[in-house]
Amino acid sequence: MGYTVKEVLQFVKENDVKFVRLVFFDIFGVQKNISIMSYELERVFEYGASITTEGIEGFEESVSTELLLFPDPATLKVMPWRPQNGGVVRLLCDIRLPDGTPFEGDVRRVLKKAAEYAARSDIRATAGLACEFYLFRTDENGSPTRIPHDHAGYLDVAPLDKGENVRRQICLTLEEMELEPLSSHHESGPGQNEIDFKHSELLTCADNFTAFKTVVKTAAASNGLYASFMPKPLSDQNGSGMHINLGIRSGGSNLFRDTGNGLSETAKSFIAGIMEHARELTLFFNPLANSYQRFGAYKAPDTVDWSYRDCNTLLRLPEFTTERARLDFRSPDSSCNIYLALALLLYAGLDGVSRQLSPCPPAGSEKKPEYLPLCLEEAVECAKNGSFAKKYLPGLIYEGYIGKKSEAAGRISRNPEYLDELNAVNFMFV
Repeated sequence: MGYTVKEVLQFVKENDVKFVRLVFFDIFGVQKNISIMSYELERVFEYGASITTEGIEGFEESVSTELLLFPDPATLKVMPWRPQNGGVVRLLCDIRLPDGTPFEGDVRRVLKKAAEYAARSDIRATAGLACEFYLFRTDENGSPTRIPHDHAGYLDVAPLDKGENVRRQICLTLEEMELEPLSSHHESGPGQNEIDFKHSELLTCADNFTAFKTVVKTAAASNGLYASFMPKPLSDQNGSGMHINLGIRSGGSNLFRDTGNGLSETAKSFIAGIMEHARELTLFFNPLANSYQRFGAYKAPDTVDWSYRDCNTLLRLPEFTTERARLDFRSPDSSCNIYLALALLLYAGLDGVSRQLSPCPPAGSEKKPEYLPLCLEEAVECAKNGSFAKKYLPGLIYEGYIGKKSEAAGRISRNPEYLDELNAVNFMFV
């Protein structure tokens, strides 16, 4: 449900809300927030809430050391795990400079502009996410261990599957927040779980994903567990991906549906566009050094190819003959900035459409596919050598992102042991 400013203020008053969490994201998609008292909200809607750029990844190079957060009333969500009396709500924010102009480091704005760009070509994109994560035990001090919550496997049931009640809690909490989970199950790895989401507009999809990660970690902690979205937390087990199920429609028609005469030319060109830019954009879908330890094993793709139903390919069209037809993009993981990932994926597909590109034959043909970058250093070089991401991302985001990832890749190259240190840090925070 999309609220107006008036409706938000009325909701806050009638539901004994005392605290309003104003949420925004750094250039890597890490959630940041400040909390204001509810009686301040009306003023903040009009004048914004001031923050400084110090200590926020990628914001340091802003032309201003002060920024203003303006809540988006349509993003109101109650945080149901907080007390009912003196409750807490969340609002995502647009970021502006003190003179009122949009801040170029605002990643939600990047995705908004991508959706508007598609609409000018009469294309409406939606996405659903399939998100994998691990549940680990905690020690006597409440600190995470690397001991999985259970030793169940794919689609197993209780009592072998010990994550059943945690997933139930997560899904019910998401429903309370008016989000729309579709299904949940135990995944292949020990302690590994998956929850899938209903398709929605791209911005809504991204907003929901950020709430989902918070809900998962909160539910895990309330059960004495630790939830990790790290791409490869256990070196000898399945990695955790975040498959993006992308749908595109035009004039009411599903462009990925094969009606008996083959895929539409638009769908073919959209696929070709993503494939052409896949290597350059991998850094934005897989931003951690640990991301590349997942590729090429346990059905995680490592080549630039596509198929109709093969689960090992980068792109696949699992239900191409039905109205549910969509494109399953299988390389990303949950450490990515979802706003940038969805925007760049859409731009890449639209570039293929505008240039009328044709994809190579599906996987299994004689043509040998290209490989995705297989380490962070290679991904950084692919991004640097390309021009596509630079064209569509604001300079502050592009330069900051590439700069930070170049620095990490360089340190790993000079000192391979730094990778272990980096993985330990990411395990605690991803």
